[in-house]
Amino acid sequence: MRLLIALLLPWLTFFTIGRPFAGIFCLVLQLTLIGWLPAAIWAVYALGQYKTDKKIEKALQR
Repeated sequence: MRLLIALLLPWLTFFTIGRPFAGIFCLVLQLTLIGWLPAAIWAVYALGQYKTDKKIEKALQR
């Protein structure tokens, strides 16, 4: 579900993963038509990093 949000509303993805300042910057970037594509790519990348961090955190807790 977050991946779909990252593609359609990139700025919202940053708020769901706890990075509000990046979300605000991404919103400003997305408001420009040319900036929407880089914003979506950035959001998908950040979501991937978030998932990786969660997996590492879970593995270290064991």
